[in-house]
Amino acid sequence: MSHAKLGYAIEPGLDPGEFRDVLSRSTLAERRPVDEPGTIEGMLRHADILVTARIDGLLVGVSRAITDYSFCTYLSDLAVDRSYQRRGIGRELIRRTHEAAGLKTTMILLAAPLARTYYPHVGMTPHDSCWIIPRLG
Repeated sequence: MSHAKLGYAIEPGLDPGEFRDVLSRSTLAERRPVDEPGTIEGMLRHADILVTARIDGLLVGVSRAITDYSFCTYLSDLAVDRSYQRRGIGRELIRRTHEAAGLKTTMILLAAPLARTYYPHVGMTPHDSCWIIPRLG
């Protein structure tokens, strides 16, 4: 990666195919509806913040968040290509997403089971109370 150019951007028009591809390369596809193109398109179209990480044009990371820009920000997806993990890309995507939403917002996320130990390393604290109604259909 020494000669490769890493760049970050807010990309509201992110291509759904690229999004599905990086989800697959990050293992997040196991918990996302990558086989439902309409759902993936809606996830991108209705997100408030999409921050991307690209190396020489290749999408290697993405952060997708929903926010009110005042009180809370839900970091719904944080995906980094397995080949590029442990290089600070996830940490920077989180930082840029929180900055775009407003640092006065509380950032909230539900960790993937294998990622639970990652979030304390980037300054997040666990919360012992989360309640969900599972997705139907």
